[in-house]
Amino acid sequence: MTQVRSRSRSAARLAAVQALYQHDMEGTPIARLLHEFHEHRLGATIEDEKYHEAEQEFFDDIVMGAEARQGDIDTLISGRLAEDWTLERLDRPMRAILRAGAYELIARPDVPVATVITEYVDVAHAFYDKRESGFVNGLLDAIAKEARSTKAD
Repeated sequence: MTQVRSRSRSAARLAAVQALYQHDMEGTPIARLLHEFHEHRLGATIEDEKYHEAEQEFFDDIVMGAEARQGDIDTLISGRLAEDWTLERLDRPMRAILRAGAYELIARPDVPVATVITEYVDVAHAFYDKRESGFVNGLLDAIAKEARSTKAD
């Protein structure tokens, strides 16, 4: 059961990053994005590839929550970038990964910090090489230290 749930949550995270990327890229309204993913992507077979079933409520929470709290999340991320970097300099997939991960860290205390960081580093591996994955790890770890400073993980 835990393995199935982990896989469905991993699939939900990857899909949430894809949805947030699409929202950033095209400005697709969140309600339409959620419907599109529910009907055509989550657990679907696309180009002969079967996608894992995703935990739909978890997916919805990440997408809606990251979008609703984007201002706060972007401030958290921006505050941890190198002095000469801005959020706008990061490419869209990276922004989507960081926004989804940061949302979980600040709004989902039920998910352990190590799980959040490991999962989004894994998502980063789908798009980037080791250096960028390390960047995701370090940035989310810094956000976790502040966001969960009153909680022991």
